[in-house]
Amino acid sequence: MPRHARAPKAPRPQRPDRKGIPFVLEQLLTDLTIFILAIFVGYETISKVPVILHTPLMSGTNAIHGIVLVGAMLVAGMPEGPFVTVLAFLAVVLGTINVVGGFLVTDRMLQMFAGKAPSAPRS
Repeated sequence: MPRHARAPKAPRPQRPDRKGIPFVLEQLLTDLTIFILAIFVGYETISKVPVILHTPLMSGTNAIHGIVLVGAMLVAGMPEGPFVTVLAFLAVVLGTINVVGGFLVTDRMLQMFAGKAPSAPRS
């Protein structure tokens, strides 16, 4: 037998059907764990940002929210039923408000740092 050839593996035993309530609870527990860990990581990350950088960081983060906006539009276009369509429409509206608000805050912040235009000298 050549050195690189492998011996055939024994077939793996089939897993029992994972549908039903236990699977839903397991998935919910996994999702909640990830959500809570994301809260801790987000809090620790934002709390370490100096005050002077907080506004630009949040404005950039709100601009990145456009990705969520695109996802909400994709979900709104799928025929999944009226409840999902209403939730997706609400996500599009709130995402649009968030993105526009982020750009408005960034523009206002840049105006604060731009200073005044030099005035013409008096003669």
